[in-house]
Formats: sequence, C-alpha cells, structure tokens
Amino acid sequence: MASSESRKSAKQAAVQLDSLVLVKALVIALDAKKAGNLRVLSVGEHSTITDYIIVASGMANPHLRALRNELERVLDAAGAPIAGVETSEGSGWLVFDAYQIMIHLFMPEQREVYQLEQLWRDAEELDVAAMLAPALEPKKEVKKAVKKAVKKAVKKTSAVKKVVAKKATAKTAAKKTVKKAAVKTVAKKVVKKAAKKKAS
Repeated sequence: MASSESRKSAKQAAVQLDSLVLVKALVIALDAKKAGNLRVLSVGEHSTITDYIIVASGMANPHLRALRNELERVLDAAGAPIAGVETSEGSGWLVFDAYQIMIHLFMPEQREVYQLEQLWRDAEELDVAAMLAPALEPKKEVKKAVKKAVKKAVKKTSAVKKVVAKKATAKTAAKKTVKKAAVKTVAKKVVKKAAKKKAS
C-alpha cells in the first residue's frame, strides 16, 4: 500500500514538474508578446481541477488574439492537450484550459472588474521575473572565453599585487616614522607640562 502511494506521489511530482516547465514556456511566450501584468499562481493545494493559473492582460482585442495564437503555438509545440478555449468576441476575457494549467487573458478593464487574483489570494504566487531570467548555462565557447579572460586577469592581478605590495611596504614604513615622530612630540609636550607643574 505504501509503495503504491509513493508511486502515485512520484508520478504527481513528475506531472507537476512538467507542468511547471510548461508554465515557464508560456510565461516567456506571453512576455515576448508584451502581455501586461503577468502573474502565476500555484493553486494545486486549493483546487482539484488545475495546478497553476496564469493571468495576464492584453491592451486591445487584436492583442488578445495575438496572445491566444502564441499560447496555442506553445501548447501545440509542447504536445500539451487543450481541454478548451472560452472566448466571446468583445468580452475582453479569454480562458485556456490546458488541464494542469489555466490561462486567463483579460483586457485591463475586465481584469479590474473580475479581480481573479483576489479569488485565489491564498494561493502561492510564483516569481515571474525568475521565470523570465535567462538560464545561466553558458555555451562551451563562452566558457572558454571566460576561462581565458580569467587567466589574463590573474596574470595582470599578480603583477599589480607585487607593485602594490612594494608601495604598501613603503607606505607602512612612512606611517611608522610619522607615528614615532608624533609620539615623540606628544611625549615632549607632556614632559614640559609636568616640569611646569613642578616649578609652580
């Protein structure tokens, strides 16, 4: 029984990971098409019908159509099934149901009226900026160029360190000399004051 449950949870985790990869692809596509106020909510803990909700705004009906076309392209390329698309011409609201992912595209006015994000305020909001950040896996050529630049910089740094060390040694010696002179001057003043006090 326990192994059956662990297999189910492992399968669910794999599906959720695949869904998250698809969510990222959809977010990147929507951002590329200038979707506004892009937000992603993880609602799997609160919903039995979907794991993620993507909400975005389009500036006009032609913009909503362009966003719709881009979403269809990404979902088709990923081989993700689309359960349905709901739209009414001029409604200002378009809904994609891709099973684990629901996508809501609004005109700004309709988004303000329906406030869908408020309905899911208990859901975790995912970091869209992190999804849009480029992957930090440089290609081999870039790695080689970086390695070469680092070696060159290390050589220059070593030479600079030697010069700085020499200058630092001279500077330290000068500081010590100045400090000794200051101590002697202060000591002389203290001795003079002590002598004056004795004389008085």
